Amino acid sequence: MTSVNNKTVWLTGASSGIGLALARQLANQGARLILTSRREQQLEELRQGLPNSEQHQVLALDLSQPEKAKETASAALKNTPVDILINNAGVSQRSLAMETELTVYRALMEVDYFSVVALNQVVLADMVKRRNGHIVTVSSVAGKVGTKLRSGYSGAKFAVIGYMDCLRAEMAEHNVRCTTVLPGFVHTQIAHNALTGDGSLRGKEDQDNASGISPEQCAADIIRAIESNKAEVISGKGMSKVAPLLQRFFPGLLRKMLANR
Repeated sequence: MTSVNNKTVWLTGASSGIGLALARQLANQGARLILTSRREQQLEELRQGLPNSEQHQVLALDLSQPEKAKETASAALKNTPVDILINNAGVSQRSLAMETELTVYRALMEVDYFSVVALNQVVLADMVKRRNGHIVTVSSVAGKVGTKLRSGYSGAKFAVIGYMDCLRAEMAEHNVRCTTVLPGFVHTQIAHNALTGDGSLRGKEDQDNASGISPEQCAADIIRAIESNKAEVISGKGMSKVAPLLQRFFPGLLRKMLANR
């Protein structure tokens, strides 16, 4: 078991949804937080409202520009050993493949895949040197099971699962742990903020997300996975839990279900 108490945890996507719930729960359990999102003012307000606010810090980054984010973070954290990096930031999509502009696919990959790679590179060398650290990346059940209207999102999430599998194998000899989290439907603003085919925001809720688990439950699942050193964990209920199993054992049945959904 690995406690988060007294650990330095770098958390992306911290200003809303699952990230906000994680920030609060991690702080309550004694972690020292580095809070990252694009919205510096919201992060500062969050920091001030957390227990032991003076031990947390804000690092605003635009993860749609991974190279710049990596450069800024490397300078800011040069003298700050990170024990746990939680790559939670992400953006979703709601549009048909044939109606989605190429720029939208690229935007999804920048945030959901390349930013993960970039920020991992900020901390991995030090973790290897210290022979201690934990990389946690929030993918999605959509990274195991592709559904309608999410071709770009699912593609990026499939990619990040493959990347994390490779990283886990490479880091085993260095005692650096890697956890991939697969949330299903979670009641957050993810559908509101999803990109449409032309790159504009969708601006409305999905029933699936509205009836999903709470961000607090998902955050608790993530912390338990960290503490238990899980390689991969699914967080959700109903089809969120069942779909990856159907994909593995009854793929033909699942394809028919998704085509008719």
